[in-house]
Amino acid sequence: MDLKNCLECGEPIKGRIDKKFCSDYCRNAYNNKVNKDSKNLVRNINNHLRKNYAILSKLNVSGKTSLPKSKLLEHNFDFSLFTSMYTTKNGNVYYYVYDQGYLKLENDYILLIKKD
Repeated sequence: MDLKNCLECGEPIKGRIDKKFCSDYCRNAYNNKVNKDSKNLVRNINNHLRKNYAILSKLNVSGKTSLPKSKLLEHNFDFSLFTSMYTTKNGNVYYYVYDQGYLKLENDYILLIKKD
């Protein structure tokens, strides 16, 4: 009978015939290496979304606030990252970061809103 070796550490594997790793530690270490790049991308985007959410939450304490776009830019708000969009019948486009949203107004003003 041929002994298979662990994909992570190379140690001989005992147990089921279809087993690929000698321990949970090796299985986790191997999968973490394989998925490292895609996980970093997701982690970075989620961090930026979390930062955008925190900025909107901090500036929109009343649930509906109008302020200049520059105020968001001062806090390094990233307008390219949001979780959803909603277009009204009038054609207004609301951008949401989870339940915090904003609408671009005239004269470089932004209306901040919160979904109920």
